[in-house]
Amino acid sequence: MERVGLILLGDFAGMFILIFIGDGSVITATVFKGYDLFGVAFAWFIAVTLAVYAASAISGAHFNPAVTMSFAAFYDFRWRLVPAYIVVQIAGAFAAAAVLYALFSGTIDHYETVHHIVRGQPGSQLSAFMFTTFSPNPGLVGVTAADFAQVSKVQWFAAEAGTTFVLIFCILFLIDQRNEARPNPAFAPVIIGLLVGGLVAIEAPLTMTAINPARDLGPRLFALVAGWGKIAFPAPRNGWWIPSVATVTGGLIGAAVYRFGYSRAFVVAAPPGREPAEIQEASEQDAASGAA
Repeated sequence: MERVGLILLGDFAGMFILIFIGDGSVITATVFKGYDLFGVAFAWFIAVTLAVYAASAISGAHFNPAVTMSFAAFYDFRWRLVPAYIVVQIAGAFAAAAVLYALFSGTIDHYETVHHIVRGQPGSQLSAFMFTTFSPNPGLVGVTAADFAQVSKVQWFAAEAGTTFVLIFCILFLIDQRNEARPNPAFAPVIIGLLVGGLVAIEAPLTMTAINPARDLGPRLFALVAGWGKIAFPAPRNGWWIPSVATVTGGLIGAAVYRFGYSRAFVVAAPPGREPAEIQEASEQDAASGAA
């Protein structure tokens, strides 16, 4: 039990780092006009990179129920650990949001006053989005009915599912032992960070790029208790569930396509001097040791 607790602590700590830096960058960009979308995307790159370095040797650095469920469904991660992983991921995100609010509450209150935002009322996603996600992005697109019409709920779902598909698919080929072009494990966190930063830069105007149920749910729960109420749950357009369901759906599809489709190319196209069966066996042994 002690070992499991330490493993879970790794994902909690990594998720805290991820949200503290990532959401912290959104607060700074919004309240202080510190930087633009590229700056926020770069901050998420740093957040993911540091979080993976911090926890990869402890918990595997999932930080994401979509990752955890994909590894359990199609690889050898143990299903009995899935609920605990998801709980600590959400808890880490909630804790980071709470600490950020404790630090920035005065400036957030002032921002709301200056911009005539009444917390918990329609339009207050203009401050709630510093913590959780909405579609379209309130800070870049707006909060009116005309703004909502620019991104339908179907598009919202598809965008989150699609970007999470890309996330999981890319993570898998970055860590696949059969991929001779995979990065050195010591450098892989940087590549994964760049991947997330790129996805944020592309999709943030549409859906704020959740790509992670815990990244959305943890801060959303905090926003609920911090006064945003119905803006957090059920959220405008009753869309609170989309970042969670869409990301898990996209992640599972991405893992399935990789596991049963794309990954076979590494076996068929074996590099000179290595037989496909040897590569397959090495990959399965590595996956089993990683899930232990």
